[in-house]
Amino acid sequence: MSGRILVCPHCLKLNRVPEARLAESPRCGSCHEPLFGGHPLELTPQTLQRFIAKEEIPLLVDFWAPWCAPCRVMAPAFEQAARELEPRVRLGKLDTEAHQQPAAEYGIRGIPTLILFAGGREKARVSGAMDAGQLRQWVSQQL
Repeated sequence: MSGRILVCPHCLKLNRVPEARLAESPRCGSCHEPLFGGHPLELTPQTLQRFIAKEEIPLLVDFWAPWCAPCRVMAPAFEQAARELEPRVRLGKLDTEAHQQPAAEYGIRGIPTLILFAGGREKARVSGAMDAGQLRQWVSQQL
């Protein structure tokens, strides 16, 4: 059976979903929770690595911090972009204040920084706040 491997955001189990069924609100075969929620995932270092290594759709990660004003300004746009880009792209947020190691590993020098991962590796990055339209356009240009 062909399809895309998706990581369940709830139980982290792997699910193979046929390409044609991605837009049909697929559920995890293990925990039966939705595989997409229309919201960015709250990532930890462990879940970030799991999604990068196993997910077969692109992952757009917002490296941010609660004290960062541009990050807070961009948060509603990132939320909107998650609703509009799923299931073609999964969106996630990693709090660099709470999880400093991944920020160091990926060389995050300023926030917000967005990194698009595809095929298990970094495909593109950009720094600075964007609105939902700019986010969609940037992701489309990269894919």
